[in-house]
Amino acid sequence: MKKKMSLKELDFNNAGSWPREWQFGFCIALGLLILFLLWNFLTRPKGAQLESLEAEEVTKRQDFETLQGKAANLEPLKQQLVQMEQQLQQMLRQLPSKTEMPDLIVDISQTALATGIANELFQPGEEVPLEFYAEKPIDLKMVGSYHQFGAFVSGVASLPRVVIMTMHDISLKPRETPGAAPGDKKKKPLGIGPNSVLELKGTVKTYRYRDEDETAGDSATTPGAQPAPGAAATGATTNNTAAANNAAQGGSR
Repeated sequence: MKKKMSLKELDFNNAGSWPREWQFGFCIALGLLILFLLWNFLTRPKGAQLESLEAEEVTKRQDFETLQGKAANLEPLKQQLVQMEQQLQQMLRQLPSKTEMPDLIVDISQTALATGIANELFQPGEEVPLEFYAEKPIDLKMVGSYHQFGAFVSGVASLPRVVIMTMHDISLKPRETPGAAPGDKKKKPLGIGPNSVLELKGTVKTYRYRDEDETAGDSATTPGAQPAPGAAATGATTNNTAAANNAAQGGSR
């Protein structure tokens, strides 16, 4: 019967003389050590990198699905954009044109006179051209009752063309009684009532559509060039504006 050898009796310089069980045990221990070193220094760092790549894969997959959905809806969106642009052009063409603007200003003034409002001031200013529309400021001072102003707004809204009016620096206050003595209670009403005489003062802006010829002419205009074809129309605008002022002053009298 062979005598069992202890670890101290093993000759590490001559491993071939070890008993077979010790040789097997040493090979197993050496293999486990190698596996541990490989896992600790090679495989383990790659695990964190793998998790990062997996998270990146999830993100990129979501981005791909999002872009794929957008690409699938690209053609319908293009068609929708074309329809929206057509609708915008139709809405813009509902605004007054350059030739209709002078008559529109006269119509607004006449609407105020028809409701009984006194136009103490109705002065159109210089037109300001913008990208695809132009704005026309009007300085005004009107005197009338609460219901007359309501009828005026309703009348402007019922004009054939779409009339957009925005108010700037507008003040609406009771009209002081002419000839009242200082400190007289009749001079300054206590509040605004249905039958109070009100004074509306400030600036309103109305807008018109600029056609393609006008917008194209802006890009072609150079210093020293001849006056644009719209100059004659501008003169017509001035004449119609003067007519509106005369009508307003006549109505206030």
